[in-house]
Amino acid sequence: METRTRPISRRVEFPGSRGAVLSGKLELPHEAPRAYALFAHCFTGSKDVVSASRIARALTDDGIAVLRFDFTGLGDSEGDFSNTDFSSNVGDLVAAADHLRAEHEAPTFLVGHSFGGAAVIAAAHRVPEVSAVATMGAPADPAHVAARFDSRKDQIERDGEAEVSIGGRPFRIRQEFLDDIAEQPQAERIAGLDAALMVMHAPMDEIVGVDNSRQIFETARHPKSFVSLDGADHLLTRRGDAEYAAGVLGAWVRRYLPEREEGDPALDGSVVVAESGMGGYGQVVESGRHRFVADEPSPTGDDGGPSPYDLLLSALGTCTSMTLRMYAERHDLPLEKVTVGLRHDRVHAADCEDCETQAGRIDRITRRIHLEGDLDDAQRARLLEIAEKCPVHRTLTSETRIETAEE
Repeated sequence: METRTRPISRRVEFPGSRGAVLSGKLELPHEAPRAYALFAHCFTGSKDVVSASRIARALTDDGIAVLRFDFTGLGDSEGDFSNTDFSSNVGDLVAAADHLRAEHEAPTFLVGHSFGGAAVIAAAHRVPEVSAVATMGAPADPAHVAARFDSRKDQIERDGEAEVSIGGRPFRIRQEFLDDIAEQPQAERIAGLDAALMVMHAPMDEIVGVDNSRQIFETARHPKSFVSLDGADHLLTRRGDAEYAAGVLGAWVRRYLPEREEGDPALDGSVVVAESGMGGYGQVVESGRHRFVADEPSPTGDDGGPSPYDLLLSALGTCTSMTLRMYAERHDLPLEKVTVGLRHDRVHAADCEDCETQAGRIDRITRRIHLEGDLDDAQRARLLEIAEKCPVHRTLTSETRIETAEE
């Protein structure tokens, strides 16, 4: 069985479209995220439904950070559900995007399940950074949900509201809700969607018929894709169905994640470091197309990545190993594997016999090299000499000038 790494999960709160404090979970991969996504749950559901948690976890495995949250009046969020409608749900999504933009990075990927799928389509044009939208079991029109209240429609029209049972739980639905979903220009939004669209639907969905996906797909412009979730139910309750959907989404969305522009310092051979917003000292390091995180160990930091000195030792260790490998290949030495162990500490200068500094403390890096292979003593000795010539070793032991300027 495949073992998945649990994502880093952080509880977040932010104000919703109508002032209530909304509760969410931001799930982060263990490396720096290559994109942020928003997940919108189904009607009267919550961020903690099985499908949401499984899809979020699978997407983080693919390097995508996911914020899932409870709409106003649901789950752990504040507010009165009976005072909400489809428009307020869309507003909550925009508020969540604003929160990500302010604290981390704006979402480029919106994912919505069922009623949440209709909501992400409606919200996409209000989040300019969005380049991809995905729906799962979504209705072509938000008014589709009104069929669930047919038995109480007369009472709602007469009294202005009625209590209905959804999933075995009571909810109060008001006439304003029905009026709001009836007035949504959803077909226009689908046709005008300025983002790639993935439509996913189970052919045997008994809650939202598969014909809804046909309407969405035919109305949308290219680029668009359709995936049939064969054998799945509406809520994607089986682990395999949710993970399959997430795997497809992760592979599909790569094509639509924004590329870095030419001239970006992260592409010109330099390294760019910026605060990640995760904890007090978390950093995102970008080197070319590679991204990873750095942090201070606890209790100073959150231990979300290697420390600055860990990175320094890693640079020396990797350079040492690579240099020995290149030398062995060029001279046909039977070197099978190199392992380099490093440690940094500070010692009294007086304890270092061959150091120029004789007062105070100096930095000391201890390097231990383990060589595997049928090497004779002369070959081993030569490899240890070559280790002293690795470029990073030379940089650390030579005069280095660091020029600092404000951009």
